[in-house]
Amino acid sequence: MAQQDIEQLLGGRADELGVDVRRGVELTGFDADDGAVTVWTSGGAIRAGWLVGCDGGRSTVRKLAGFEFPGTDPEITCHQAVVEMTGAEDLKVGWTATDAGVYAHGPMPGRVVTVEFDGPSADRDAPVTTEDLQARLRRASGVDVTITGVRTATRFTDHARQVTEYRKGRVLLAGDAAHVHSAFGSQGLSLGIGDAMNLGWKLAAVIGGRAPEGLLDTYTSERHPVGAWVLDWTRSQVAAMRPDPQSRALREIVSDLAGTVVGTTYLTARLNGAGVRYDLPGEHPLTGRSAPDLELTDGGRLADHLHGGRALLLDLTDDPGLRALAAGYAGRVDTLTAGCPSRPELAAVLVRPDGFTAWAADAGARRRRRRPGWQRRWGVVRSAGGRGDAGLIRRSRWAGDVNCAPCPLCSWSSTMARARESGRRALWEPRRAAPARPPHRPWCECGPAPPATRPACGRTRGRRGGGRGRTHV
Repeated sequence: MAQQDIEQLLGGRADELGVDVRRGVELTGFDADDGAVTVWTSGGAIRAGWLVGCDGGRSTVRKLAGFEFPGTDPEITCHQAVVEMTGAEDLKVGWTATDAGVYAHGPMPGRVVTVEFDGPSADRDAPVTTEDLQARLRRASGVDVTITGVRTATRFTDHARQVTEYRKGRVLLAGDAAHVHSAFGSQGLSLGIGDAMNLGWKLAAVIGGRAPEGLLDTYTSERHPVGAWVLDWTRSQVAAMRPDPQSRALREIVSDLAGTVVGTTYLTARLNGAGVRYDLPGEHPLTGRSAPDLELTDGGRLADHLHGGRALLLDLTDDPGLRALAAGYAGRVDTLTAGCPSRPELAAVLVRPDGFTAWAADAGARRRRRRPGWQRRWGVVRSAGGRGDAGLIRRSRWAGDVNCAPCPLCSWSSTMARARESGRRALWEPRRAAPARPPHRPWCECGPAPPATRPACGRTRGRRGGGRGRTHV
């Protein structure tokens, strides 16, 4: 879908909601205090609870608020235009690398792009002229084309910067005001809309008194990593386009990888946002990810039920207890009971207002044998071999061979011994940071003193490479 069509749809939706859009009004300054923000504009003063700067890469709000804006300086100048020209029959269709840079021709008639590694333009506000476009296209392509007319033309660089935080008190940033990058990969619009969706429901909850202001801090923690990845994505594309032999070799290898099923799947997931996952509590594969657009037995799809701007609890097993829990959040969480034949393993999904999964559960999860409390708390998993003892989640210094239950703090068990004896390193990192270990005891590296009625197992384990043995409980 073209960006112009998306802008038209969003504008129409704003009109439906009665949003007061004041076009042509310039922000000149603002004063923020503990309770509100006074914004000074060319049309007068506005008093509001919060100020969100969505005013582009040269954001006035960002500069006046004093946000740090680190990043990398540009090394290329790009021109993209739709033109009328003669001599175009000698231009290759698609992207072509030459000794002078890179150019693209098509797919729509008259579309051309030039990339030259000559640094940024001396005057980035200067208009793009026909003569300049023609000279750059000839230089990049080596083809003697003549441009006779210009319909549209833009200039951009690979300037890549991002604010260190998206919030300063009552001032927040979204879109290009928070991050700038080159247009390669066409990620800018999607990234900005993702910022707005993430911030919008949280800001509404705070303003409505349904959530504390601290919820707004999760806007930075969730969206900043996504913006940082997009900046690196665009930087990598510029690196692959450089005309030196090393970059050309890298480009060939990446092209080969992109032609594989795994490579195509990875790139597609990254480009369409399916690879984004927020760090939310829970171990279900859907948690923190964009909710899948499930086909439901009511004849619709999941997306059809998300237009209200509220969270949605999707009950896929007709569970009265689950709906009773959601009843206490009436007006904030919608409830839908339906089936999903394509995902029979799913029991329930809680979708946030921005379309991301806050929680999910599989059918039969309640009937499974619950692991001991400390194993659930520390995220210990069953061993891959299915031999009955838990797998490891922490690195341990011990390598003895005993058949004791794993310690809840150091997670040592015979699984590690078997792995080391076979030459494997079955070491997994913890899902969360562990607290400081208590002082060492003579019976276990990190455990408390055993009760008098609980004898030690009688076997010992020692440090790898020798050392004093200790009895494991």
